[in-house]
Amino acid sequence: MSFAHAMIQSHPQPAIANGALLDCIRACFDCAQACTACADACLAEADPKSLARCIRVNLDCADLCDATGRIVSRQTAFERHMVAAALQACAISCRLCGDECERHAEHGMEHCRVCAEACRACEQACRALVDQLAA
Repeated sequence: MSFAHAMIQSHPQPAIANGALLDCIRACFDCAQACTACADACLAEADPKSLARCIRVNLDCADLCDATGRIVSRQTAFERHMVAAALQACAISCRLCGDECERHAEHGMEHCRVCAEACRACEQACRALVDQLAA
């Protein structure tokens, strides 16, 4: 059992059913790490200047994923509209970053392929939690 799982299960007043919530927390933090590492790997490529957009989108996505993971981890005085807005922004960021990384993955950049995969998983997890909040 992860610490996120243990913390969510031990909360005295859970605001959200924990299945989709835990998936989203994990996906957000995994994606933040993947995007940070991908930006770093892009800087190590032969022509990092040509990857400026990818690096920027990676870093922006990492920041949004990290913030969203923290926001959805907090359940006390839960504000659905704020959480939904964060999830939607994160999903959009992940879609944009995934699209950008896929373009570079097609040219053999394995780190971009891995990052795109993490972005797709996070986008899906954020959208699933938004759907659960709307239900």
